[in-house]
Amino acid sequence: MAKELREIAQKETYYMHRRPDIERKTSISYKTEEKTVLRGYNLSDLAEEGYSFTDAMFVLFQNRIPTQKEEKMLRYEMGVFLEHSMSPSAAGAIGVSVGRPNLTSAIAASISTFGGVHGPGAAHGYMMKKYLKQAHEEGKTIDEIAKVLVDDYMDNGKPVMGMGQPQHTDSDPRAEPIHLKQEELGLNGVYLRLQRAVEEYFHARRKKEGRDYVGVNVVGAGNTALCDIGFAPNAAWCIGSVCRGFSCAAHALFNMKRGRAWAASKSEPMVQMLDLSMIKYVGPPDRKVPKQSERQEYARKQKEEGEYKKWVI
Repeated sequence: MAKELREIAQKETYYMHRRPDIERKTSISYKTEEKTVLRGYNLSDLAEEGYSFTDAMFVLFQNRIPTQKEEKMLRYEMGVFLEHSMSPSAAGAIGVSVGRPNLTSAIAASISTFGGVHGPGAAHGYMMKKYLKQAHEEGKTIDEIAKVLVDDYMDNGKPVMGMGQPQHTDSDPRAEPIHLKQEELGLNGVYLRLQRAVEEYFHARRKKEGRDYVGVNVVGAGNTALCDIGFAPNAAWCIGSVCRGFSCAAHALFNMKRGRAWAASKSEPMVQMLDLSMIKYVGPPDRKVPKQSERQEYARKQKEEGEYKKWVI
């Protein structure tokens, strides 16, 4: 018995002290039984000293404590971006929640709607970085490179990133206040100077072409502020996603608590959104499925006639 106990103790000691088969290096954080350390700072100590969630977010991505003005700017931007009422992300969260999955599924669905035309994005920041680099290499002023940027996009029929918002057709009410807060805090760096120059030339060109006014949107203004306080474009995208994730969780929870589940009632708003009467089919007419013996000839005729091309996506 004693021998068996010694063998068990030896095995436990081995497994406790052996090196893992896989080691992963990270500069983000580590934890022990006593603490969790973020970029070298004990998270509990940060909280105890009065550092906020936004302070910790700043440390997480930038590996440094933000100045008070930087923290104010980040907190302001995150607050402005938190909620935008009914939008693709909120609709995604609500749509998934009617099936009563885990809440995480609804949140994941909402964030998954973020792309080229909705939600936070890194593309605007990378656009700005690209043209700032070009200005440095070619010795161009901010105004000169802003003109190059706008002309490059508009001459090729591409939307200038950071401009325009489909639900705020005149002007995004969230955007200009971010610019003003950045200027108020004295954090108006090279990104804001370029963004302001882009907006000025963009408006002038559209006016000259007889086109309607299109203002800066919250992504253009928000990414500008975040880049000027040191965030990389992808980090700015992550911050926006975190903010809107909270909001979409609230939309999903509200629907789970106050709304009915999928099959409950036609009076339920979410069911109305998915009612069959709202679907207008504009595809090819109903057609008979060919037998396998007819398949080759049927497929050949389809390709020759070319009608199918209208529906290819």
